[in-house]
Amino acid sequence: MDKLEQKEDARVTFLHDTLIQLDQTLRGLGGFLDVRYGNPVELWPQLLIEYPVSAVYANRDYEPYAIGRDQQVADICDSAGVEFVQYKDHVIFEKSEVVKADGSPYTVFTPYKRRWLEALHASADEKGVPLAFATFPSLEYLRRENIQPANPEVVAMIGLEAMGFRQSTITIPPKEVAQSIILRYDQQRDFPSVEGTSRLGIHFRFGTISIRQKAHKASGMNATFLSELIWRDFYSMILFHFPHVATASFRPEYDGIAWRNDEKEFEAWCEGKTGYPIVDAGMRQLKATGYMHNRVRMIVASFLTKHLLIDWRWGEAWFASQLLDFDLASNNGGWQWAAGCGTDAAPYFRVFSPDAQTDKFDKDKRYIRQWVKEFGTDAYPEPIVDHKFARERCLQVYKTALELGRK
Repeated sequence: MDKLEQKEDARVTFLHDTLIQLDQTLRGLGGFLDVRYGNPVELWPQLLIEYPVSAVYANRDYEPYAIGRDQQVADICDSAGVEFVQYKDHVIFEKSEVVKADGSPYTVFTPYKRRWLEALHASADEKGVPLAFATFPSLEYLRRENIQPANPEVVAMIGLEAMGFRQSTITIPPKEVAQSIILRYDQQRDFPSVEGTSRLGIHFRFGTISIRQKAHKASGMNATFLSELIWRDFYSMILFHFPHVATASFRPEYDGIAWRNDEKEFEAWCEGKTGYPIVDAGMRQLKATGYMHNRVRMIVASFLTKHLLIDWRWGEAWFASQLLDFDLASNNGGWQWAAGCGTDAAPYFRVFSPDAQTDKFDKDKRYIRQWVKEFGTDAYPEPIVDHKFARERCLQVYKTALELGRK
């Protein structure tokens, strides 16, 4: 394949490098990885022919596409007389493990969190550690499995080029986080110029660290950090019970909003050229690193949906293409929160002032100056829209849509 046709995706590079490391570990134990690339429905029948499989084990996923895909694989296994077994993995509590007394799902975070914490402490081992934090010591487990020696030449790892990708130059955040960051998380997490967040999202997303181990440590160090992990469970639960949120508003009445969807303004937002420094800094950080500070994510999402009146799905899709830690449930939940149309969302009349947010969280402009080099010069663009005008326009458009939705 021509190198010009190859795509760069830091997440694909990260997964590929991780699989190579896992393969090397398994080969040291006498096994190996057989990695296939293609349509699962086409690949699985061939795998079941090539290997004497008695059971297939997988971790559950809660995204609509993944649920459908896994059901297809389960059907293929069933037809071949092979057991298909799924487990909970990348969340602490899943599906309906934390629900209301009547069995219905929570749609507001605070009571969900309260019940989540109750469920966490409902059972513990002999050392008092909640059973929900139990995890498998994977390397020790593999050593116990008595893996039969394998010929290391039997299977070679597929290369990035064969899949249509090239190596990414974006740096992946490390798995280890300084304890000081977690201990002071509640004090520092809102200031983008400070190294005050863990940046572990990509590792949680792809399972390269244990969510249970991190949650266990956080539970004794910082309640605010643990609360952020509970938000992950909450949004995963919402996506499972209300799969329509993947393409539509959680609150149907918000689907009637008359979005402007100006493509030039959307491009300016994507490129970080809106004339609002805190917004532009965040968008440029995202494009350069695959990461954006959490506070700034709220600011840029609010700006797109409420200042520019551009459909939240446009912004969600852009984040999905750029974020190292992209996770459909959390990304969707965050965007719908900002747009006011989601579960437990910010009220529609709450419109972030980029200048006020800057004064509060980047007063010295350190974050802005790091990412917007031309800030303060004639090269920096004028604001794409006036804040006061944009706020009033937003309130009127939202109000009109909601009034029509109630009729």
